Amino acid sequence: MSDLTTSPTDSRCPSKIDVLPSEIIYSRYASHLEPSLLPAIRSLISADLSEPYSIYVYRYFLYQWGDLCFLASHNDAIIGVVIAKLEAHRGGPQLRGYIAMLAVKSQYRGKGIATRLVSMAIDAMVEKGADEVALETEVTNTPAMKLYERLGFIRSKRLHRYYLSGNSAYRLILYLKYPKGSHGEDGRCDCGHDQGEGDGEGEREHQYHCGHGHHGHHHGPEGRFDGELYI
Repeated sequence: MSDLTTSPTDSRCPSKIDVLPSEIIYSRYASHLEPSLLPAIRSLISADLSEPYSIYVYRYFLYQWGDLCFLASHNDAIIGVVIAKLEAHRGGPQLRGYIAMLAVKSQYRGKGIATRLVSMAIDAMVEKGADEVALETEVTNTPAMKLYERLGFIRSKRLHRYYLSGNSAYRLILYLKYPKGSHGEDGRCDCGHDQGEGDGEGEREHQYHCGHGHHGHHHGPEGRFDGELYI
């Protein structure tokens, strides 16, 4: 089975809903609530994703990695979801996480919900020992690219005509551990390459040579994501 896509952002967005961040409830998927949750999740994702998925695709992820699925709700309605998995990469010792689906109801975009959901999924994968996280997104999906790159993902490769629609995709990788080079007490790499200031050519050069992204710039004092990108 081919890898899945993350949700594009539809520019034809209905009027935004005025809601306080404290009114949005985040929770982990609960398998015993599948009869009510799964139809709502499918409806939300189907409205956004570029390719339709059967119910068996959802069950493939939720039955095995339901603890890596997180929901955002408002007034008891699901308004955002992220679905992920974590398994050995190519049968080796390395654990690779995968963001399979991400969607936020259009009226609720711009409030940091997508960033919060992805961060929760990444934190859950980190707790399980993930070495890296991967995903694909359409090359034209600029909002998603900005979201993931702000969280530390870097572009790994371009996949030409990746989707059934004929659109191409970028594969993005977030390196959670430092596979190359060592790091000093200040957290900076001792590799000797130009590390820039967290962005720009220097940072990209550093990522290329040392094999890790700048995800460390987006963690709080407890090592958990403190993403502030409002998408």
